[in-house]
Amino acid sequence: MKITSQPISRNKLNEMLPGYFGDMIKAVVDIQKVIIGLDAELHADIEKELLSQGSEQTDLWGINLYPEMEGEDFIEFDSLINIRPYQGNRSRDVQDPAIRKRIVEVVNTLIK
Repeated sequence: MKITSQPISRNKLNEMLPGYFGDMIKAVVDIQKVIIGLDAELHADIEKELLSQGSEQTDLWGINLYPEMEGEDFIEFDSLINIRPYQGNRSRDVQDPAIRKRIVEVVNTLIK
């Protein structure tokens, strides 16, 4: 598992492959602190580590990254940790377009 607030290259991301899931890397993004946790078996493992480092639950969103893909195919907004009825998110998918946009901004800031 890697937690970072500093940019990493796509090459470094590719070095994490094949990892746990072949062509996919699980990640959790803190949309307020601009931090990303990468490469664990479960999104919940990354979430737990970020929470222990002071992140707020409401700011953490699980995604999957496909380093060999480009554009919209690079990020998949799917994780069990995203099911949050109290935040209006009733599915594994990130439903709020503003939150999705913020996740993309953080990913683009931290993965070059």
